[in-house]
Amino acid sequence: MLSTELIKAQPSFSLGCVLVVEDEAVIRDTIALALRDEGYEVLLAEDGHTALSTARKTENLDLIVLDVMLPYVNGLDLCRMIRHEGNGIPVLMLSAKGSESDRIVGLEVGADDYLSKPFGMRELVARCRALMRRSRNDFQATGAALKFGDITMYPQECRVMVRGDEVNLSPKEFRILELFMSHPRRVWSREQLLEKIWGADFVGDSKTVDVHIRWLREKLETDPSDPKHLVTVRGFGYRLG
Repeated sequence: MLSTELIKAQPSFSLGCVLVVEDEAVIRDTIALALRDEGYEVLLAEDGHTALSTARKTENLDLIVLDVMLPYVNGLDLCRMIRHEGNGIPVLMLSAKGSESDRIVGLEVGADDYLSKPFGMRELVARCRALMRRSRNDFQATGAALKFGDITMYPQECRVMVRGDEVNLSPKEFRILELFMSHPRRVWSREQLLEKIWGADFVGDSKTVDVHIRWLREKLETDPSDPKHLVTVRGFGYRLG
């Protein structure tokens, strides 16, 4: 039976959420225990199908540790799918193949780092920590402020600064931006945005999302016709960054 499980006995705090995708149970559980001991929340998947489903539905995912050799969908194809969907979550790829050409293939399909088997758990944890730290450099929570690139939001004050200047946003625009800034690089479909911002009872055209995104771009982007912050992921929706 295919399954994704949350490793038991999680700590009361979490330094981040890691999805470990590995079909060999001993390796999978050993990695999970090493990460849990460091204070990370851990999700487990034993095949590509389960991993893809988990990556799509887990909002707080910070990193994927991904084995190349997997049942149903191998790690290389899975990484391609994740990147094709516009998901920029860091990926650490694991493989028994350690040649330069193998590492290049892994990096070219979208992996952020590549670790050859066998490896030490201390090195794996260190690489996970470095990838998550690097990913969060663009997204910093400083006190009551959210920061992404040259955008700074003060949610409690309902105030947004862009390149040092304050911009005026409507309540809907503010809530959309707050959602994006709370989940940088996550792709949101029009339907998800309608449910989150307008509510499940909203009756109207989903194009209202496109209109609000256009208005936000006019206030946030240096060139709204070539957006760098609010990016369209064709066929899926929108993401920040």
